[in-house]
Amino acid sequence: MSFKKDEETGLGSYYNNKTTVLQEARVFNESPVSPRKCRALLTRVVYLLYLGETLGTQEATTVFFSATKLFQHKDPALRQMLYLAIKELSSVAEDVIMVTSSIMKDMQPNSEVIYRPNAIRALCRITDASMMQGLERFFKTAIVDRNASISSAALVSSYHLFPAAKDVIKRWVNEAQEAINAKTGSFFGMSSGSGGGFLGYGAQQQQDKFQPPPSTSYITQYHALGLLYAIRQQDRMAITRMVQQLGGKPGSSGTLKSPLAICMLIRYASKIMEEDPNMQRQMFELLEGWLRHKSDMVNYEAARAICEMRNVTPQQLTRPVSVLQVFLSSSKPTLKFAAIRTLSALALTHPASVATCNVDMENLITDSNRSIATYAITTLLKTGNEASVDRLMKQISGFMTEISDEFKVIVVDAIRSLCLKFPAKQASMLTFLSGVLRDEGGYDFKRAVVEAIFDMIKYIQDCKEVALAHLCEFIEDCEFTKLSVRILHLLGIEGPKTPQPTKYIRYIYNRVVLENAIVRAAAVSSLAKFGAVVSDLAVKKSVGVLLRRCLDDVDDEVRDRAALYLHTLDDELLAEKYVKDDSVFSLGALEAKLVVYVNDADAAEEPFDVSSIPTVSREQAFQETARPSSLDTIAAPTVKAATGPAPPAPTAAQTKSAYAEQLAGIPEFAEYGTVLNSSSKPQSLTESETEYIVTVVKHIFKEHVVFQFNVSNTLPETVLDQVSALMVANSEGLTENFIIPIPTLTSATSPGIVYVSFSRDTPEEYTLGSFQTSLKYVSKEVDPATGEPEEEGYEDEYQVEEVELGAADYIVPNYVNFSQEWERLGHGATATETFSLSALDSLKAACDSLIEVLNMEPVGGTETPASTSVHTLNLSGLVTGGGGKVLARSRMTYSAGQGVTLELSVRAEKESACQLVISAIG
Repeated sequence: MSFKKDEETGLGSYYNNKTTVLQEARVFNESPVSPRKCRALLTRVVYLLYLGETLGTQEATTVFFSATKLFQHKDPALRQMLYLAIKELSSVAEDVIMVTSSIMKDMQPNSEVIYRPNAIRALCRITDASMMQGLERFFKTAIVDRNASISSAALVSSYHLFPAAKDVIKRWVNEAQEAINAKTGSFFGMSSGSGGGFLGYGAQQQQDKFQPPPSTSYITQYHALGLLYAIRQQDRMAITRMVQQLGGKPGSSGTLKSPLAICMLIRYASKIMEEDPNMQRQMFELLEGWLRHKSDMVNYEAARAICEMRNVTPQQLTRPVSVLQVFLSSSKPTLKFAAIRTLSALALTHPASVATCNVDMENLITDSNRSIATYAITTLLKTGNEASVDRLMKQISGFMTEISDEFKVIVVDAIRSLCLKFPAKQASMLTFLSGVLRDEGGYDFKRAVVEAIFDMIKYIQDCKEVALAHLCEFIEDCEFTKLSVRILHLLGIEGPKTPQPTKYIRYIYNRVVLENAIVRAAAVSSLAKFGAVVSDLAVKKSVGVLLRRCLDDVDDEVRDRAALYLHTLDDELLAEKYVKDDSVFSLGALEAKLVVYVNDADAAEEPFDVSSIPTVSREQAFQETARPSSLDTIAAPTVKAATGPAPPAPTAAQTKSAYAEQLAGIPEFAEYGTVLNSSSKPQSLTESETEYIVTVVKHIFKEHVVFQFNVSNTLPETVLDQVSALMVANSEGLTENFIIPIPTLTSATSPGIVYVSFSRDTPEEYTLGSFQTSLKYVSKEVDPATGEPEEEGYEDEYQVEEVELGAADYIVPNYVNFSQEWERLGHGATATETFSLSALDSLKAACDSLIEVLNMEPVGGTETPASTSVHTLNLSGLVTGGGGKVLARSRMTYSAGQGVTLELSVRAEKESACQLVISAIG
């Protein structure tokens, strides 16, 4: 063409320019007002804000108050657009509260139906907590209005205002309950027959021409249920009663008619089951009843909730799996996808229950939706037998190029688990993995494939050399530095153990020549391991020659590593410590100790004591910092309760660090110094279903022991004042200092913390013993009418289980090279005792008990006995307060009728540490 087409975006960019829009805002001041022009300009203002355009405070304020003049015009469509603009500008403009009176005029019961819900939603944006008292009557009236759109607008606005005005909105329980019980449905957000939703673009004549059909959505129930839960969420008993009342009898439809509301109720029931195992039977009966509901949405939500129950049995899974099986043959892709995704997650824990759906899942392999086909394949891999593996692998290869990386990761993770299930099929699976490793893909996909091959190397010995060869080929053209480093590290560990270690050295040295500095440094470390581990002198000499070439590298990290390893390879002891040693510091514990050290002015004068930091194996360190497998994050979706997904559990080091930070903020403990150790898990002192739930955490200081009691009051009608813990020691060595009580404890403020402090009479010794413990408090009943506790209560005591102070409270698990440390400590303190443990019925039970009682790290995989009659358990730990390292070698035998006979040998740096371990068993 001989001419250039004009840019089509020019007019649009000018038309929606901020300056142009602000200049045209004078149209709001025209007389008479043109509703069409004003609507168009308001639309452009909102469009600018949606695009992320930032209006200055003065600009937004000017537009806001210019637009409020439009309240004088009665055009319904203009009024709707005005409310939308007010909501968007309210967060930027100043003095928006001035428009409250105009909005409240539209909230009056005699106002147009179409005005009221919009007015309520706009008022929600400009209201603060101080105004809620005066607006309470309007909102209460709107919540129980017969028009569903008005009621829903008030309920949703109340839900959003709840965090700012909890005390006021909590009084609206009866109105929210009435909204749930209302028999009125809604149509496009309006009650049937009201016609309010059609007044915006025509006049009353439009309403006369079209009357909406009877409605059955009942959306008001969904909104009311959300508000009720927000009001009662701190009261577990109230939530339980609400679920039981609204759910009705098992098999009945109950009060709720809205499928969305029932789905929400199902999530509340799942949360109750998770928090209170005693309610599992009643909640399960309700869930089973909802499996027969007429709504597919409710059927699926109930089935998913049962499948994700904790400790669900195969018998309980029969009906929900049948419901999901029906969905697999549905014509709706959303139902098929939801069902297959849930079955895929369930197959991780109950493959036998899912196997009944295999025929239906095989029909989905050719589904046009590749997401559904991917889940079908991966689920069949988890539930299929060894004979079907080859056929499924061929089908997978056919569509790997057609799916996204996210689903490729799911497929690879399924094959990863299948490798361990059917080791005999490792050849075909390894061929598949090596093939997809050459395909195009992002980091997450390639990482999943590499991790799968790593697992095969670790657990299937027959494929180790072939798998290492595939990894060597992959790093020749790997574009991801992190993966290259990980593979080089693995080659350094596994390569020297193979029959022909020299064939891997060439691949590793190629990385020194061709890659970036990070990969070159990793390759130098990998080469050093060959020189230190391989006994062939020729190999050591060759490695030395290659490392000397690295001394001329342009990067200082590579040069420094080469120089370090050349020096250590000439000294066997240095090589053992710096090249072969598999232990590293626990980063979480190191960080916590360093933070305390830096913040403590007195401690900063002393050198940092690195010997008090526990060590872990490199594999444990990687597991602490590694991301979860995509089998946990994608194929097995997390349970999302009404309050959101549950966060991952903190590690032991993170928990102890949090305790240390918490104790540092309490003035009474300021002089105690650094916390030497804290319990990694709270000890339960009551049953989970009692009225008061108590757990204890023990904190060890240099000269003190602090007991932290976490107390929960589960009775909403009772308030506890001056809650303290009375402890009577059954042994000497500790003297009580003081108690820090809880001033007031309600079900809403639970759990509260009581601290009890004891002095260690002889800090050099490790006092063991038990304490008879009870709670002491003043109990007050709550007046149900006013919600206030009575003025005069009565003193009461609540007996809990004894608190044990054992050896585990003074010991921190610590990973070491056991044989090397055992020989080194042979010249220190030693002790040997023999025990008869007749109550234990297996060597595995004996290992678990010793690990729990001593709180020491099992080393070398010895926590799992290979024999049922004879076993040796090796344990390692650090004793707090300068006790140093302590190792325990437990030789045990088992015979039926006599139980376990144990010979416990202990070696430590100090005699007191030896006696601590021996006394824990005795």
